[in-house]
Amino acid sequence: MTVREELEMLEMGTLCEDACLSKNSRRKKPEAKCPMRTEFQRDRDRILHSNAFRRLKHKTQVFLDPVGDHYRTRLTHSLEVSQIARTIARALKLNEDLTEAIALGHDLGHAPFGHTGERVLNDICSGGFRHCLQSVRVVDYIEKGGEGLNLTFEVKNGIACHTDKVAVTKEGYIVRLADKIAYINHDIDDSIRAGVLTEEMLPRDITEVLGHSKSERITTLICSIVKNGASDIRMEPEIQAAHDALRKYLFANVYNNSIAKAEDSKAEMLVEKLFRYYYKFPEKMSEEYVKIMERYSKERAVCDYISGMSDDYAINIFKEIFVPKGWHS
Repeated sequence: MTVREELEMLEMGTLCEDACLSKNSRRKKPEAKCPMRTEFQRDRDRILHSNAFRRLKHKTQVFLDPVGDHYRTRLTHSLEVSQIARTIARALKLNEDLTEAIALGHDLGHAPFGHTGERVLNDICSGGFRHCLQSVRVVDYIEKGGEGLNLTFEVKNGIACHTDKVAVTKEGYIVRLADKIAYINHDIDDSIRAGVLTEEMLPRDITEVLGHSKSERITTLICSIVKNGASDIRMEPEIQAAHDALRKYLFANVYNNSIAKAEDSKAEMLVEKLFRYYYKFPEKMSEEYVKIMERYSKERAVCDYISGMSDDYAINIFKEIFVPKGWHS
């Protein structure tokens, strides 16, 4: 018996009846089994080693290109989502490997400058743009020079459904909740660090229910989900109401109306100008995206190219194209 087969047996003996077993997973292109890792462990590793995952370290979470090492980026956000989701999955005896793979891959398709870049691409592209679906496109058609990572259906479904749809697995739904738990609480943390909020500014009726610190709030939310059980993954009504109220407060005071978003209009202009430029001159894109253009369409390829850029790369390429350079003899 291989190590992988032993792990599959362990899943069958220890996970609950609602868990998704790795031995039942499906890939679009069948592959020989790994002797050491389950299928979901392989997916997690492929995501970790992908180019798109590494680029997340320079993609905006809330604060655009922040000065300082302690603000979250899309990469650290993904790691925090993974930690929260794994904690819930372990407590409910669901498949932790599947949960981790979905969590690490859920934001691979995010555009530069976070949701600001996403809005611009959604407005400018005839087919629209949503980062959850782009994340699936990244792992299916863009990574490995267009070959894709050939991830399992269960992981891709969890990635596609993490924003506003119900995944086919309980593990996928856990990631949807963990994503919200993570960003609400770490965005408060970053907003306090930036001077946009103070802990005392948070509505007291909410903090009395959820807690007066990031750690307390995350623990309260996790415990509420775990208490409800694996068959119907949700928070208790009082906790859900407080969570929703806190999220609404952040949209009003941080995401849509604060000094944190003062540079958004510049980011919008930058993304739009880059899109228009590469649509006019598609041959200027990297070779792999020229191939995508030949395979799909020019608009799709340009959208893929722009959305794959990190904040830093987008800014630098914008300067190179549009900002005049000094004369050198």
